[in-house]
Amino acid sequence: MKSYQEMSKEELLQEQESLRAAYRAYQERGLSLDMSRGKPSAEQLELSMPMMDVLSSQTPLVSRDGLDCRNYGALDGLPEAKELLADMVGCKADNVIIYGNSSLNVMYDFISRSFTHGVMGSTPWCKLEKVKFLCPVPGYDRHFSITESFGIEMINIPMSPEGPDMDMVEKLVNGDEAVKGIWCVPKYSNPQGISYSDETVRRFAALKPAAADFRIYWDNAYCVHHLYDDAQDQLLDIFAECEKTGSSNMVYEFLSTSKISFAGAGLAAVAASADNLADIKKQLTNQSIGFDKINQLRHVLFFKDADGIAAHMKKHAASMRPKFEMILTMFDHDLKGRGVGSWCTPKGGYFITYETIEGCAKSVVQMAKEAGVVMTPAGAPFPYGKDPKDAVIRISPTYPSIADLKLATEIFIDCVKLATVEKLLEQYA
Repeated sequence: MKSYQEMSKEELLQEQESLRAAYRAYQERGLSLDMSRGKPSAEQLELSMPMMDVLSSQTPLVSRDGLDCRNYGALDGLPEAKELLADMVGCKADNVIIYGNSSLNVMYDFISRSFTHGVMGSTPWCKLEKVKFLCPVPGYDRHFSITESFGIEMINIPMSPEGPDMDMVEKLVNGDEAVKGIWCVPKYSNPQGISYSDETVRRFAALKPAAADFRIYWDNAYCVHHLYDDAQDQLLDIFAECEKTGSSNMVYEFLSTSKISFAGAGLAAVAASADNLADIKKQLTNQSIGFDKINQLRHVLFFKDADGIAAHMKKHAASMRPKFEMILTMFDHDLKGRGVGSWCTPKGGYFITYETIEGCAKSVVQMAKEAGVVMTPAGAPFPYGKDPKDAVIRISPTYPSIADLKLATEIFIDCVKLATVEKLLEQYA
């Protein structure tokens, strides 16, 4: 099979004509397919429906330490809920605060509090001339939208198969007092599915920030989202590594059950050092009387422990794995050797990243939209929505049915080929 780069102008024009005919046929079908967000499918949400039966009007709504879960109290969460989420990520329960249903909301709150009150006695960011954040790219668009909404200057940090470019991270964090944080999705990263290597985690723990209020925003959203039982990535415990370097205050670890139980009604939490927790609780006392303890109890009774979560996630994997494998098989069959870009093969998480040849991502996404397939906007995995190479596309396989996903992937493949051919024909213009 020839790559498109090896074709003559005449061959490319012939291929363009064939691809356009197929594309017009898709357009005429009036399709409406959604691959825009990493949402659980209805089948996945059904897995947690038995959770609705663990409580009734006859259930004693009392925590392990005797607290009436219907009343006020337990600002930082039920002890058993803290243990459940701490065991899930491998940290200590004493270092956990349970919030509401959204870890994204917690992250926003931390950025906001840093602006208004500072971090552990430091100058509030609103009083500083410049605040900077490091952003591994491609990354999670909602992370970037938070920092952008506060006017924080975002700096791209290239990702490698080992994680962020740590030479660049160390230079900026250790040398610039204006750098106050870095966004991280350390396991099965959004969108590439990369897990940070042991060396990368150790280098994070060994950072010597110029700013005393620098924090690593360790968003461990996909810590238990494996696709395979026998091929699972392992991630070093960042807190254990920070204890070795005396830098335990440097990390906020965010976690939730949003893609484990119910996307809109799970549990969110933060894990942090004792000093950080004291600082957080000081403000949280003014902000809340406590979060939904009945929901915390419901999760504990349903999952019971980390083993229960692991068993539940195997069911999620059984639903998700065929979708990932179908897309990757179709890519291998229809795109391999064509010179149309590359793609990742993740072992967990929620996404597949496709990288077109330079300058084609926006065209592919727009073509797909006009053929009835809605995708995440090109550029979204980068700060300010600007992909320097216009190449990265995030694919979200989980939400559509397998039939819809197959059709959407067929259209995507046609769009990739067509956009590539038309890009290469520009050299003849």
